[in-house]
Amino acid sequence: MKLISTPLRVLILMSFSKRLTTVRKGKGLTQQQMAEVIGIHLSQVKRYESGETQPSLDVLRKIALALNVSADTLLFDEEERGPSEGFRMQFEAITQFSDDEKIVAKQVLDSLILQHTANRLAAKK
Repeated sequence: MKLISTPLRVLILMSFSKRLTTVRKGKGLTQQQMAEVIGIHLSQVKRYESGETQPSLDVLRKIALALNVSADTLLFDEEERGPSEGFRMQFEAITQFSDDEKIVAKQVLDSLILQHTANRLAAKK
């Protein structure tokens, strides 16, 4: 397992901590209230919001439920959470496809992604 470098790790922690603080305050909860709802100690909430530490997956789930948001809202920027608006409409249209049509659409996308990856790798040589 590759360890994340300290500067990158700090950036990731800061992003999560800022999102957590913003969402908690937006919901009108104090740190103490959130700690009580989640079932953890106040000092742990403070560590999460200061960026000292990150919650376990179980605690992250509890935080998301307590704040009534998805976990990806806490973890990712808006542009990291899904396809762009242009592609979103196309993916929604694909949900209406028959199972056979979905298989073909997936195969086409897989082949385009493979071709793109091969082109990128070839360009790096």
